[in-house]
Amino acid sequence: MKRIGGSSLGTEDKKILLIYTILRDEERIIDKALSRRGIKVEKVLGNRTLWELGNGVPGARLAINRTLSASQATYISFLLEDRGVKVINPFRTMVVCNDKALTTELLAKEGIPVPRTYLAFTPEKALEALEEIGYPAVIKPVNGSWGRLLAKVNDRDAAEAIIFCRWNLGGVHQKAFYIQEYVRKPGRDIRVLVIGGKVKYAVYRSSSHWVTNTARGAKAALCSVSDELIRISEKVASIVGGDFIALDLFESERGLLVNEVNSTPEFARSSRDVGIDVGEMIADYVEEVLS
Repeated sequence: MKRIGGSSLGTEDKKILLIYTILRDEERIIDKALSRRGIKVEKVLGNRTLWELGNGVPGARLAINRTLSASQATYISFLLEDRGVKVINPFRTMVVCNDKALTTELLAKEGIPVPRTYLAFTPEKALEALEEIGYPAVIKPVNGSWGRLLAKVNDRDAAEAIIFCRWNLGGVHQKAFYIQEYVRKPGRDIRVLVIGGKVKYAVYRSSSHWVTNTARGAKAALCSVSDELIRISEKVASIVGGDFIALDLFESERGLLVNEVNSTPEFARSSRDVGIDVGEMIADYVEEVLS
């Protein structure tokens, strides 16, 4: 078990911490790309590390936080930042992007186009929100990924079944109802990768299912990057403050709508499909930060 605390381990200029839960393809891609540049990567299994509160210097001035658990990732970014380490992504970005309601509120307030969305804390108010939006509509948990627990409801009967099930059987987060209009997509959404505040590439994610997530079987194809896409995506990055984020955009009659922002994005499947080396893009940015 690693231990972060006690006396300083010293800081090496060309060393970073890669905080992870499982070494997936994404973490291996990042590790290899950085190692090719001569950057020492110390891999830290975040949930098996003993974090001594209020004490200790981790031994690097930059960390990439790829922790899977949203709550653990948030704590780890805070603890590292508090010890003077720059973290990709920082605490605030983790907090905002790991909660769909906070993300939507901040983006809508800044004039970013988003699907019409309500937040309700009781079944009665959730049903009232659905009547305002109209059916079909989408009920989501405020946190979570990979399209889990999303529900498209076509009428009130289906909505009542979903809402009262979550109310009576779900945990505390399941009792915050994120109610969103159903956007009729052209069988795809757009995943945009932003590193260092700049759009790097975009892919269409196509599926016959209404959930167009590559984790659910959607296929990726390269998407041309329009001025509108760049303007929206880079403004979103400035609002949430992330160094390495991914946006999910919907094409609609109102133009592009920002559906979600991911602070620990997966990219291996989609980048492999379109032949883009995201590891090299991340290595470029890390070298820029370390210089």
